[in-house]
Amino acid sequence: MNNIIKSLSSRYILSLLAIFSFSLALRFWNLGQFNELVFDEVYYAIFGNDYLIDTKVFTSHPPLSQYIIALGMWLGSFFPAPPEMVNNLTGSLRSTLSYRWLNALSGSLIPLLVAALSLKLTLSRSYSILAAFLVAFDGMFLVESRYALNNIYIVIFGLLGNLLFVLYLSQGSYSLKYLILSGFFLGCAVCIKWNGLWFLLGICSMIILGFLVSHWKDLSIYRNFRTWLKPSHLPSSTERLSSYPLSNLVLINPIYHLLILTITTVITYSILWIPYLIMNPEDNFWDMQYKILSYHESIKTGSDVHPYCSTWYSWILMLRPIAYYYEKSHEVIHDVHSMANPLLLWLSSLAIFSIFIWLIFSFLRSNEKKAFFTPVNWLLSFFIINYLANLLPWSKVTRCIFFYHYLESYTFAILALAWIINGWLNSPQYLSKFVGISSLLVIIIAFIYWLPIYLGMPLSQDNFDMRIFDIKVLNWI
Repeated sequence: MNNIIKSLSSRYILSLLAIFSFSLALRFWNLGQFNELVFDEVYYAIFGNDYLIDTKVFTSHPPLSQYIIALGMWLGSFFPAPPEMVNNLTGSLRSTLSYRWLNALSGSLIPLLVAALSLKLTLSRSYSILAAFLVAFDGMFLVESRYALNNIYIVIFGLLGNLLFVLYLSQGSYSLKYLILSGFFLGCAVCIKWNGLWFLLGICSMIILGFLVSHWKDLSIYRNFRTWLKPSHLPSSTERLSSYPLSNLVLINPIYHLLILTITTVITYSILWIPYLIMNPEDNFWDMQYKILSYHESIKTGSDVHPYCSTWYSWILMLRPIAYYYEKSHEVIHDVHSMANPLLLWLSSLAIFSIFIWLIFSFLRSNEKKAFFTPVNWLLSFFIINYLANLLPWSKVTRCIFFYHYLESYTFAILALAWIINGWLNSPQYLSKFVGISSLLVIIIAFIYWLPIYLGMPLSQDNFDMRIFDIKVLNWI
């Protein structure tokens, strides 16, 4: 038996190493090919260099991503680069690799984080591998990792916050360090962009749901304010804990945990501003929050503001992907589009919608509401709540927003799709297996087909037009 377990573990690790190697190779392939600033590199690469040359920085977002890019540029300066990869567009002579390599490496880790979270949620190696596999075959995760941009860091820190929280739920009351670390990484996500708060919103919503389920018919226990501040209800021994961490949400004191997570997030966010404030002593912390808010409130929306402005609900079908780079020379086109794998996105949207409808009708038909929350339904609720927590707040944003803002919600939609496909692949019915295998094949084929406009590979006019036209046609089907 032990040999079988070791064999399975080795196979699992080798599978994840293969996925990581694949992700790493794609992200570093010809990474320095465009010796210029691509899309929002005109902000973040320059801001990163400003920290290195001690120049005043004003940014419309919190500063953590700029610290990270500056670190990558500083480390990258120790490595030689060919002249065709060097420019002074950031304000100093830098190679394109210097401000891109750390993002590429960090983005390669996202499938592993997805695998770790999936494994901890379900204890299923096959589901964990499949979830990592799907993320590795998406275009938007790939493109956002290949340039000096900040969107992947929100996902990385948000996933770490969720993973640490799930670890806390599985370890018992002695594992308070995991809860604090969860708040720390959530604070890091917020210090990339303010919409990192929505990862915290998702976790807090799960905590509240656990409270409602555990006290479905009796809320009187929380009428006494002092009971709200008592420590965790998780037992110190794992014997009473469910093997499925989300089921343990019914055991915890909601207010205590909400306070710990919120306070840790706020403290982390505030501390991470210190390097910026040291370099810009004329600004104080609260002035900067007001300036950022005022800046975003001043931005209007619509095609007059930016040709790639889009509405939040259009992201579900990817109606407005973004062209990051376009160059035509001697009838050869180099184009980079920040767009998801179309088949993966549409299937994941269908998956999250189907699960949402199924959960609602199943809950309404259930005679015993508390018993409705089985480990499977807890997992499905986790997908839905985190997806909506990262999507719906955008409906209240009045400034121009872009398709890449869907990246956080998209992550949970992929987790939902992976769970459904994993069920098909493990079904005893041949039809279900066929549907599962077919789904994976069309996702792989679509990824390969659109790979040239993820990587900026040379295309003829006809081949370029065909890929762009196919996206538009498929959106009307």
